Amino acid sequence: MTNPQQSRHDRREIEQRIDENLKRAFDQLASEPVPDRFVDLLSQLRAQESGNKTADAGGTDD
Repeated sequence: MTNPQQSRHDRREIEQRIDENLKRAFDQLASEPVPDRFVDLLSQLRAQESGNKTADAGGTDD
């Protein structure tokens, strides 16, 4: 028969290891530079949003 306290302890230890590994993986990924293609796409989206806001502010009601 399994000891419930030991089982909970094992589960907490496994969860802690998973948390540490996820944090390590995310930290590594977050420290990588954003690819130039994504930076270009973000710039294009910002330009479109700026154009849309300007057009909406100065547009006429149809």
